[in-house]
Amino acid sequence: MTLKAGVVAVQGDVSEHAEAVRRAAEAHDRDIEVLEVRDSGTVPDCDFLSMPGGESTTISGLLHSEGIAEEIVAHVEAGKPVLATCAGLIVAATDAGDDRVENLGLADVTVERNAFGRQKDSFEAPLDVAGLDDPFPAVFIRAPLISEVGEDVEVLAEWDGRPVAIRDGPVVGTSFHPELTPDSRLHGLAFFENDAAERPVPDQ
Repeated sequence: MTLKAGVVAVQGDVSEHAEAVRRAAEAHDRDIEVLEVRDSGTVPDCDFLSMPGGESTTISGLLHSEGIAEEIVAHVEAGKPVLATCAGLIVAATDAGDDRVENLGLADVTVERNAFGRQKDSFEAPLDVAGLDDPFPAVFIRAPLISEVGEDVEVLAEWDGRPVAIRDGPVVGTSFHPELTPDSRLHGLAFFENDAAERPVPDQ
């Protein structure tokens, strides 16, 4: 069974996410086809979905104008996994604290844009992530802060006492960029080890 993984490709680290998904699939002995999502009609065919970083107001506007937004919402309502990173998390959140962002409301969190500083304040940190045996090398670039989490949201990782990775049902969200490292375990956790999601069963 070949699975289909969509990467929202209106902006951001599209190729890096695609490669991370392929590495994660190989590590879990799964066959996968990666689709770049630029127009409506692709998301309904996807088993998994990555929402990369970029500029959240631009991303959210394009998702709505291209008719992709409602397809992503339906994807999550069907219990299919989503990994939303950095600006992708801002768009996926219920509240971005910015009226210019047309949130999708996929994860019950409140975020603050650029809360970890600007480009010059970028840094890498080893994170203890629930579900991973060893620290994950997280890359923070203009990262948002998760300031509030809903009652049913699981905090997967914190940095300096603040949540930087969460899981809300089929949605895993990170403040950092897991695709900017050779370590694909976060993609594996979101897509192949997420018991809260409806994951396709391998062929017997």
